[in-house]
Amino acid sequence: MVKDRKLIVLVSTLGLLFAVSSASAERLVLGWDTLAPPQAVIEDPFAKLTRDQLDALRQILRFESSKNSPTPSMTSKNASELRDRLLGEGLDVDWLFEQRERIIEKRRAQSTAVNPEIIGAEVRMPGYVLPLEFDGLKVTEFLLVPYAGACIHTPPPPANQMVHVTYEKGIEVSGLFAPVWIEGEMNAAYSVQDVGFSDGASRVEVGYGMSAETVELY
Repeated sequence: MVKDRKLIVLVSTLGLLFAVSSASAERLVLGWDTLAPPQAVIEDPFAKLTRDQLDALRQILRFESSKNSPTPSMTSKNASELRDRLLGEGLDVDWLFEQRERIIEKRRAQSTAVNPEIIGAEVRMPGYVLPLEFDGLKVTEFLLVPYAGACIHTPPPPANQMVHVTYEKGIEVSGLFAPVWIEGEMNAAYSVQDVGFSDGASRVEVGYGMSAETVELY
């Protein structure tokens, strides 16, 4: 009877370990490049312009964006002369400014687009913790970012290169940007997060979200 009980316990334990192993094996291991969907090529008419032409466009745009406010280096006359010069070189300034807005919009759309193939998938992926909320010494809410230092003193990564993670159990990390593995269901969850630092705060766009089942140090 004792041997039978031991056998039952052994079989149950092996079954549990197998189930855990199988569940882990079924998770899709993601690299950061997987989070961004294939990107269409954006035609850029500015790529063929000379440095002088680009500088002239910047001066005109700066002047017109400031509601035509004269400065020591730029007046209405100067702006008109630059426009005439560029026109003589075959450039339509107004059309180029329209293309600039189009490019900005398309690049923003690309930066926030998520990969539909991983939405709803059980995944495992590495990254760095940028804490948002603590419970005592444990981080319970954070941004998973692709590299240490993201969002600090530099432009943040694109929205589709960050994951907003909540983890009720919390995890203790040593210092800012601890490397971790996260596991759970990946979701499309656009949000704007306030990231606070000693020298101020920054608002960043985030494309993904996850209520993590597991967070462990890398």
